[in-house]
Amino acid sequence: MFELHPTLESDTVKIGELPLSLLLLSKDANYPWLILVPKRHGIEELYQLSADDRHQLMKESDCLSKALVSLFSPDKLNIAAIGNMVPQLHIHHVCRFRTDVCWPKPVWGQVPATAYTHADVTAIISDVSGQLISCGLTSS
Repeated sequence: MFELHPTLESDTVKIGELPLSLLLLSKDANYPWLILVPKRHGIEELYQLSADDRHQLMKESDCLSKALVSLFSPDKLNIAAIGNMVPQLHIHHVCRFRTDVCWPKPVWGQVPATAYTHADVTAIISDVSGQLISCGLTSS
């Protein structure tokens, strides 16, 4: 049975569920940072997903990427499956700006996280969900 890793649970806000993945928002408001987590038990690496699941994950990542670029106009969209601290497969989608607090360094361990307001989280959930629907994905 699928369970979200405790670190992802504590460091994110759930935006919704896509056909394959949970869609999460990092609680760090320094950057628009969303995470896809395939709802499959025991998966740590992309190659462990079935071919159909890999295809679906790429579709979800593609739609999410387009949504983030449309909504935030980042200078660079970083997409990565980095699981050194959290082994559960999860795909980071981080909007980076030349003006952000860490540019051009990685986002991890550079500066303390800044919290979102409730209104900001609500707006991001609404905006991202709307973009995903227009891309053909539904978020529940």
